[in-house]
Amino acid sequence: MALCCGIVGLPNVGKSTLFNAITQAGAESANYPFCTIDPNVGVVTVPDERLDYLTELYEPKKTIPTAFEFVDIAGLVEGASKGEGLGNKFLSHIREVDAIAHVVRCFDDENVTHVANTVDPKRDIEIINLELALADLESMDKRFSKLESKLKTKDKEAIKEYNLVKRIKDEALDEGLAVRTMEFTDEELKLLKSFNLLTIKPIIYIANIAEEEAADPSANPYLEQVKEIASTENARVIPVSARLESEIAELDAEDKKAFLEELGIPQSGLDATIKAAYDLLGLITYLTAGKPEVRAWTIVRGTKAPQAAAVIHTDFERGFIKAEVMSFDDLKAAGSETKVKEAGKLRIEGKEYVVKDGDIMHFRFNV
Repeated sequence: MALCCGIVGLPNVGKSTLFNAITQAGAESANYPFCTIDPNVGVVTVPDERLDYLTELYEPKKTIPTAFEFVDIAGLVEGASKGEGLGNKFLSHIREVDAIAHVVRCFDDENVTHVANTVDPKRDIEIINLELALADLESMDKRFSKLESKLKTKDKEAIKEYNLVKRIKDEALDEGLAVRTMEFTDEELKLLKSFNLLTIKPIIYIANIAEEEAADPSANPYLEQVKEIASTENARVIPVSARLESEIAELDAEDKKAFLEELGIPQSGLDATIKAAYDLLGLITYLTAGKPEVRAWTIVRGTKAPQAAAVIHTDFERGFIKAEVMSFDDLKAAGSETKVKEAGKLRIEGKEYVVKDGDIMHFRFNV
């Protein structure tokens, strides 16, 4: 999949530290603004316990997890929409991603410079969101002016677009609000794709907390501020200690598990972030399993069987006949493919079948 999630935030909030931990790609991280000028791109594997079970069951020659991209985008500052800092360049980088992970500083540390000199998550979030809204407003104002001249021709499509742009301006952007807070019809959503708006992109908030708060994020005094803002956008909040996660990322799987257990942390904050971003992009995973290979495949939620097969090879879609499908949960409960069949839970599905997350599939095709 070509979908990617961009990591954004003010300078020095922990974006690059988080990115380094997620991808182990070694993006430059330093205690001063704009240490990341060009966006760093890292491919991450998506944590999936189902692969561990299938690997143990099938004992394949290799196991391949699914993956997608994170992009580390340099810090925005107030006035970015007017070109402050490296505003125009940064905004163009955000425009190219499919979803946003907004890192918010929620820790006090006098040794780490804050661009505004104080820690205030609410202010920081509002600065970023306002700059993105102002950039969208400028774009919509230009489109609005062009459409006004077309209204005299009574062009039906121009009228539809004009009304949509006006509603977006009136209900969101003129108020400094994100377009994703609005509701749209399916027809409007199709039209919106051509607008390439920044504030319609789905978002998660990453609350970067102190190391000592990782085991109990609720002790962080700033976290509630982030949650209150996220609730207005139906967005998720993931508390993460980027510094701690960067240390954990250097450990092998066994040591990582032991370290988390010692700290009393049920799940790595990075694993939670990666899974949340994957879900935010509307992605799901189906699986193939056998002696040669156990593998996870990424598709967009709502994909039908032939198009899911095409992810493996285009010939699979072209010559699609049917798919043998069993759910991972059914396989785990039964303990083997044979027992799944005996229980009547191995299904034969056709071209209209919508693939579900966790489906284990075998495609039959003829080219």
